[in-house]
Amino acid sequence: MRKSVSERRRSIALHAAMLPLALIWLFPLWVMFVYSTMDDNGIFSQGVVLAPSDQFAANFAALERDVGFIRATVISVIVAFVYTLLSVALTSMAGWALASYRFVGKGAVLATILGTLTLPYFVVVIPQYVMVARDFGLHNTWFALIVPPLFNSLGVLFTRQTFRMMPQELFDAARVEGVSEWRIFLFVALPLARPTLAALSIILFLHSWNNYLWPLLINSDPSMMTAPVELGSLIGLTKVSWGGIMTGAVILTAPMLVLFVALQRHFIAGISAGAVK
Repeated sequence: MRKSVSERRRSIALHAAMLPLALIWLFPLWVMFVYSTMDDNGIFSQGVVLAPSDQFAANFAALERDVGFIRATVISVIVAFVYTLLSVALTSMAGWALASYRFVGKGAVLATILGTLTLPYFVVVIPQYVMVARDFGLHNTWFALIVPPLFNSLGVLFTRQTFRMMPQELFDAARVEGVSEWRIFLFVALPLARPTLAALSIILFLHSWNNYLWPLLINSDPSMMTAPVELGSLIGLTKVSWGGIMTGAVILTAPMLVLFVALQRHFIAGISAGAVK
C-alpha cells in the first residue's frame, strides 16, 4: 500500500528530527577513529581534527608489542561466547521454571531476584571475589572468568515474561500426549522464544565483552587478561599511550556495531516480544 502525502511528510519530518541526534551519537565514534590514526602528539595538537591520518598500523603494532592485544582479544571472544551460551541456557531454564511451575517458595524466589536488581554490582563484587579467589582458590582460571557472573536476574525475568505470554494450552496438549518436560522446553518453548533469546544473547554478549572490573580483580596472570583490562593497563603513572588506547577501542567497538546492525531486526523483535498480547 502506497503511503499518503501526510504519512510521507510525517516520515520526512521524523527523519529530519532524528538525524541531528544520530550525528551527535556518531560524532564521538568518528573522533575515536580519527584519533586511532594519529600519534600522541597529533591527538593533543591544537584545534579539532576530523580527518584521519596514517598512523593506525603503527599504533596497532605498538599496541600489540606493549600488551599482546591479539591474544587478549581472542580471550575476550572465547569468554564472551561461552558466557553468553551458558547464561542464556541458565536464565531460560530459570525463567521457564518460574513461568510454568508452582512450588513452595516461588514468591520468595521472585522477590529475591527482583531484590538483586536493586543492588549495585559493587556491593556484591568483593564478597564474590573473596569466595572465588580465597575460599575456592580459582583465581586465574577460565572458570573464575566465566562462571561467577553467569546468573543474570534481568535475563531470568525477561525470559519468564516471554514464556508466560505463550499459549499454555500448547504445553498442556504436549503433556497430555506424554511429551516429557525437557522436550517441551527444548522443542516447543525455546523455538517460540527465539526472538527473545536472540535479544538476550546480544545483551549478554555485550555485557561480557565490555566487562572490566571482574576480569581485573580475578586475574593477575598476564596471559589470562581480557582486552578491556589490557587497554586499561596502558594508562600508567608517567605515560599514557593514547594512540594505542584509541586503536584498541576502535578494534573492540567496530565488531559490536557490525553485530548490532546485522542483528537489529532480531533485537527489536525480542525486546518488543510480549508487549502486545
